[in-house]
Amino acid sequence: MKRRLTDRALFFREFFRTFHTTGALLPSGRRLAAALCRYVREPSTGACAILEVGPGTGAVTGRIISDMGPHDRLDLVELNETFVHRLQERFQEDPMFRPAAERSRVLHCPVEELPNDRRYHRIVSGLPLNNFAASEVERILAVLTGLLAPDGVLSFFEYIAVRRARALVSGPTERARLRGIGRAMHAVLGPHEIRRDAVLRNVPPAWVHHVRVSNA
Repeated sequence: MKRRLTDRALFFREFFRTFHTTGALLPSGRRLAAALCRYVREPSTGACAILEVGPGTGAVTGRIISDMGPHDRLDLVELNETFVHRLQERFQEDPMFRPAAERSRVLHCPVEELPNDRRYHRIVSGLPLNNFAASEVERILAVLTGLLAPDGVLSFFEYIAVRRARALVSGPTERARLRGIGRAMHAVLGPHEIRRDAVLRNVPPAWVHHVRVSNA
C-alpha cells in the first residue's frame, strides 16, 4: 500500500511537470493493465521479446512480469528520467520485479531511438498519443509497428471519447490537431486492428487497441 501511494504521488508530480509526455494524473489501473497485457498472456512456442513503451512507475510492468513466461525477455523504454530511476529501483528492491531483473532492461531514450534491427513479439504502449502532434503520432505508430516481429501484436490505449470531448471546447487549431491524430490512428487501426477492449472501470474509461501487422 505504501509503495502504491508513493508511486501515485510521484506520477501526480510528474503529470504537472511533464504533462505532454505523462498524460494522466494516475498510473494505469489494474483492469487497464490486464487488457493491455491480453496478448502477453497468450501461450507461445518459444521465448518472447516484449517491449513496454512509456512504463512510468511500472503499474503495467508488474502485470507484464506476472504474465510473461520464464524465458521471455522485457525491454522498457522511458523518456522521463525520474521514472527511469524509479523503475531501476523496483527491479532491485521490489519482490514483484526482482525475479525478472536479469531478463529486463530499462532504456532511457525516446522510442524513436531504439535500434531498428530489433523485433518484438509483444509491444505494450502507455504513451498518451492524444497529447502529441499528429505528425508525432504517425511517426510513433510507424516506429512501433516497424519493431514488431512477424505476427507480433502491438497493444495501446486511449481514453474513450477524449478527442471528441476536447474538440467541443477547442479552437480551430486544436480541432485540426485532433482530426490529424484520428487519421493517423485510423491508418493503423483500419487495416490491422484485431481486437478492441473497452475498459469502463478505469479513470477515465479507455479503449485498448490490439494491432497485428502480419508483414512487419
